[in-house]
Amino acid sequence: MISNDERVRIRRQMQRRIRDVVAERRRARLLDKPPEPPTDPSAESHLTTV
Repeated sequence: MISNDERVRIRRQMQRRIRDVVAERRRARLLDKPPEPPTDPSAESHLTTV
């Protein structure tokens, strides 16, 4: 049987790992994705009228 303290420790460790993975994926996505050009309202209206 796992003690309550050990359960809390394991949960915090898992949350820390998840947070690290999410941050790593976010960094990778920001580095891989080219910067988006500024959106021009006239260009958007042209796309919707086609």
